[in-house]
Amino acid sequence: MLLRPVRDTEEDAETVRKLAEAAFGASHALKGDTPQAPPTAARAARTRERIRHIVRHDPAGSWLAEDGTGQAVGAAQSHIREGTWGLALLVVLPGTQGKGVGRALLQRTLEYGRGCLRGIICCSRHPAAARVYRQAGFALHPTIRMRGAVDRDRLGTPDGPAVAGTRRDRDLLDSIDRRLRGGAHGPDHAYLMRHHRLVVADDLAGSGYCYLDDDGKVALLGATSRRLATRVLTAALLGAEEGTVVEVQDVTAEQQWAVDVGLRAGLELRAEGFVCFRGMRPPTPYIPSGAFL
Repeated sequence: MLLRPVRDTEEDAETVRKLAEAAFGASHALKGDTPQAPPTAARAARTRERIRHIVRHDPAGSWLAEDGTGQAVGAAQSHIREGTWGLALLVVLPGTQGKGVGRALLQRTLEYGRGCLRGIICCSRHPAAARVYRQAGFALHPTIRMRGAVDRDRLGTPDGPAVAGTRRDRDLLDSIDRRLRGGAHGPDHAYLMRHHRLVVADDLAGSGYCYLDDDGKVALLGATSRRLATRVLTAALLGAEEGTVVEVQDVTAEQQWAVDVGLRAGLELRAEGFVCFRGMRPPTPYIPSGAFL
């Protein structure tokens, strides 16, 4: 097995994307979930853009594993933002698990973040992944996934103003990030703003933000208080198109405010994976992004 850096090319980005598609498809089948439809051309292009974004900003944090024939069998991506390390992706081709590919890739990404005091990983329910992350020194925090069509009448309206965010809010977003997770997301906000709707609240009571993509999935949320977090999540869910099935993932036990919003919105709750932390307590009120953490 050979490990090599991921290059900032469409070819390498497509290789990583296909590995992730195969690995996540197998994971969904293992959990008994409904098979996902093949990605549209637009979604595939957006995924490649995200992969290249991480490679561009953290070239030493992205790795491909190839077998003796040169076939890609695994990939990993990680990034560092102001001393906070995050594992954005770790996938192994189905049929090649259990051969040390995942551990080798994880080790390379951990070496990249060895100077960081804090680390975050969003982990699936796969027992092998949870075991490896725990052995790497991460604390495992079980999470909830909330999903369903929003019952707007039950959800009600936000308790204050929440408006569409713009690039002018970058300093505000970074300030919230630093307070919650010890490091701003920095350039990741530029990617998120291109592909997600951003809701921002900022008044004398505090500030908060929430990203929601076109599919109704909450991508990242942070706030200075539970009240502001409740406001921006409520506004984001109400902003989803009528009938859209929304999804809020990686909700840890510390985020009971989010559970309350989900229950009022009529969403279904189920246990789903872990968020793993090292060198820090679970930030709250906060909902991480699977890729940008």
